[in-house]
Amino acid sequence: MTKPPTKYAGSLPSKADILEFMEQATDKVTRRELARAFSIKGADRIALKRLLREMEDEGTVERDRSKALRITGDLPSVTMIEVEGPDAFGDLLLKPLNWKSDTPPPKIHLGAAKGHSKVPALGRGDRALVRLQKNDDKISYSATIIKTLEKTNRRLLGIFHGGPSGGRVVPVDKKERAELLVNAGHEGGAKDGELVLAELLSLRHDRVMGLKPSRIIEHYGDVSDVRHISLIAIHQYGLPTDFSEEAIAEAEKAKPATLEGREDLRDVSLITIDPSDARDHDDAVFAESDTDPDNPGGWHIIVAIADVAHYVRPGGAIDKDARLRGNSAYFPDRVVPMLPETLSTDLCSLMPGEDRAIMACHIWIDAKGNKRRHRFSRALMRSAGNLSYEEVQGAIDGNPSSAAKPLLDSVLKPLFAAHDALDKARSARGPLNITSDEKRILLDDQGHVVDIISRTALRAHRVIEDYMIAANVCAAETLEAKHTPCLYRVHEEPAADRVESLQEFLDTLDFRLARAQRVTPRMFNKVLEHFSNTPHSVLINQIVLRTQTQACYSPDNKGHFGLSLDRYAHFTSPIRRYADILVHRGLIRALGLGKDGLTDTDMAQMTELGESLSDMERRAMAAERDSVDRYLAGFLAARVGEQFKGTISGVTRFGLFVSLLPSGGDGLVPMSSMGSDYYVFEEHRHALIGQRHGRIYRLGDIVDVRLVEAQPVSGGLKLELVDERSPAKKGRRTPPRAPLPKGRKGSAGVSGKSKKSKGRRKKK
Repeated sequence: MTKPPTKYAGSLPSKADILEFMEQATDKVTRRELARAFSIKGADRIALKRLLREMEDEGTVERDRSKALRITGDLPSVTMIEVEGPDAFGDLLLKPLNWKSDTPPPKIHLGAAKGHSKVPALGRGDRALVRLQKNDDKISYSATIIKTLEKTNRRLLGIFHGGPSGGRVVPVDKKERAELLVNAGHEGGAKDGELVLAELLSLRHDRVMGLKPSRIIEHYGDVSDVRHISLIAIHQYGLPTDFSEEAIAEAEKAKPATLEGREDLRDVSLITIDPSDARDHDDAVFAESDTDPDNPGGWHIIVAIADVAHYVRPGGAIDKDARLRGNSAYFPDRVVPMLPETLSTDLCSLMPGEDRAIMACHIWIDAKGNKRRHRFSRALMRSAGNLSYEEVQGAIDGNPSSAAKPLLDSVLKPLFAAHDALDKARSARGPLNITSDEKRILLDDQGHVVDIISRTALRAHRVIEDYMIAANVCAAETLEAKHTPCLYRVHEEPAADRVESLQEFLDTLDFRLARAQRVTPRMFNKVLEHFSNTPHSVLINQIVLRTQTQACYSPDNKGHFGLSLDRYAHFTSPIRRYADILVHRGLIRALGLGKDGLTDTDMAQMTELGESLSDMERRAMAAERDSVDRYLAGFLAARVGEQFKGTISGVTRFGLFVSLLPSGGDGLVPMSSMGSDYYVFEEHRHALIGQRHGRIYRLGDIVDVRLVEAQPVSGGLKLELVDERSPAKKGRRTPPRAPLPKGRKGSAGVSGKSKKSKGRRKKK
């Protein structure tokens, strides 16, 4: 036990003394241990108890499950963690399982193994018991694994291999490395090669060669069927796919809204602009010159959003199902909708020529795009047209389609002219200007991938994006002004340690990022601009993006760093986001627009709603990402053995992550395949450095790789570096050993060859 300073022994310590003692403690700190360490006896024990209770009430200290005390925000020296995945530089990030605070947990990195022990190979979702040690920054931790824990997931999706006498199930999840045993009688009617859902049995059942016993509870048919690619992700992440009978019945009974109690906007030329393959259209826009003589060059904008709250009433069957989903999920071959199709593709979709209920946001801006005023109303509209982004851009560029031509002068040109003003305000605001190379997967009629292309960024996209941002800001401002709870879309500024990591990485590229007292989007924009026309452009965009915090929903307004806005809420997509429905209901209640507004119950549960909706959003995003990985692996499976150019997107102690060009598929080059050298992971340089031949593999480098393996079911790609032979064997002079930076030591050395084989001669 850590000893207190001698001068305090035998006397009641102050709160500062206790905190100092706890900071230095290496074991658990309890009231009894404090009393013993400070030699407190008799009546002073009661005073110590009272003092500790005061510190708990103040939030200075807290108790863990074992009733031990710790400084609020600190983690116990031994705790359970779950792997979140690699950070921007490929290091595994861990999160404590029992973190209860509203603030984000401290950053935990998996530390290097001590001595000759190996760090267990962990993947996203794996759990372990670890020993924590605070780093020098006194904020983050390094973790040493004590033992890995068996996963609590009792059901796994996999491929069945076997027959009448039983067999095995190979999990489709890349993180699940162990096959499952299926004894005779537990096949559930599954045939060899089928996709199945297996349930783990208790360990009292027979095991063969250490395999966990299981039984098959569902089978879905031949795993090679491309229709199963998205289904795998949907099942793996537990996305609800079926609506309750009550919700379907409620949706089918819904009727179109009437004009009663609504503003009539049916004569206004509102139009919808969406992707060419969109099935629902929940937002429409309109712009005209402001006739107010006090606002020369100003504009009147209308952003019309489907009035989903009119159909999805609080506590109803549809509402319950929508809340369980949180949002729609989009896959290359299908959509898992938040609302029944009767609503999402019909009554709540702003179809041309049809009367539709909307929430209208009227916005007046000046010639520089600054908002002068705004107002909300419930209204009825009749869309004047539905155009794709490509049609709109083509019309503005002088090549209008037959559908866009009649709307060019009266609707499209005013929309773009008003956006010229909004764009000025955006530039003055200075939001984060990250660009991403988003991929679009093209499928044929049978669901097979025919091509993978980059989405083209058009100005038409920016026009609609900025109109939506303006309406979202108005929603947040109105709710705040009316003192009505609002589920803000919060994006906090990056954590200091992430910014420091970015600064260290940029130093390796000879770019110095100023150590500013206040982090701003403009600071990052300067970095992006500097590398915009260099080979590092795509990588720098990715690294800057990963440096940012993850946006979430919260009733506490902490601003939106990326958009450089003081307040922001999601209002413009209620068909696909439940958070938007809550904002609509808040506006209805705050402005007295009906009896279907935000309920007292939801007002009291905003914190819990924000947390659950943020979690469901991340769940859907993970499922979408995994589905894309599987499509990419399936697309590349026929090209195993071919060579590709790739960008090193992650550097770790166990190998390199490489993003293939131009498809964007990510694969792993295992350290075991890099057998020509002994490599050291140098964390500061984000590089693997060869100690014999001087080769350096650094984040962002372009390398030649060969596709060794592509697993469409798991989405995994295995790669090898094409040129991994020793330079000496090629007849070239061996370069000198690469020096490490002064005063720094490399992390745990990793080699493609074992020590046993180091001196072994190669057989001819």
